[in-house]
Parts: sequence; C-alpha cells; structure tokens
Amino acid sequence: MSTVTKFRGGTLAPFDWTNLSWLPMLAPTIRVEDYLDGDRYVVRAELPGIDPAKDVRITRTGESLRLDVVRRESHTDKVHSEFHYGSFSRLIPLPAGVKEETIAARYADGILEITATVGGTEPTAREIPITVEHGGKR
Repeated sequence: MSTVTKFRGGTLAPFDWTNLSWLPMLAPTIRVEDYLDGDRYVVRAELPGIDPAKDVRITRTGESLRLDVVRRESHTDKVHSEFHYGSFSRLIPLPAGVKEETIAARYADGILEITATVGGTEPTAREIPITVEHGGKR
C-alpha cells in the first residue's frame, strides 16, 4: 500500500493511491528510450506481444514522431482466460537536422527500434546586409 502523508498545503492527509488506476495520468504508456549515437538518432520502444505489421503506426508530424499502438492480447488456459487491449500513443520530439529519407524502423524481441541519420543543421541565425540609400538612389 502506498500512502501520501504530506499534502501541498502542509496538511497531513494520508491517502491510498492504489485504487486510482482510472485516472488518465496513470494510464499505461509506451516506454521509450532515445539517444544520439554519432550521427545516428535511435528510439527504442518496449512493445512486447504485438504484431508490428497490424498494430503499430509510425508517423512523422512536423518535428516529432508519433507512435500509435493497438494492443490485442489474450491468454487462455484450462482454468481461465485473460485479455489485454487498448490504444496507446506517444509523441517523440526529433532532434534538429533529422534527414526524412533515412528514418527506418525494425521490430525484434518485443522492441521497436526507429533510427534516422542526423545531418548538419542549417544555421538559424545569419547576418542581414543593409542597403544604404542616398537621395533615392541605391
């Protein structure tokens, strides 16, 4: 049992959080790690028990990757059956300079790995030359 004993206002308020799984902020999410390996950006998502061909959709939206997953999993034995299902999504910000044509994904052993090459970024600041006019002439 998990108990919170200090409330923000300083009041002691023991509270049992174990039965609040209905809160959206506590809903299951897609566990992800991402890192740069030289000029290669790597995202690894933990997705066991899914069929990546049917249940996963990866979309680039602006400067992010959107990962949408539908889980349809069931277990049956002689005594009982159990199923898990639901839709999950995760927005993953991309680093600057990701080359669109190099984004690739593969799935093995319950791990979805997305890779992309990161190239040189265009400078975001540049000096603007000033044209000086004298008496209406340039």
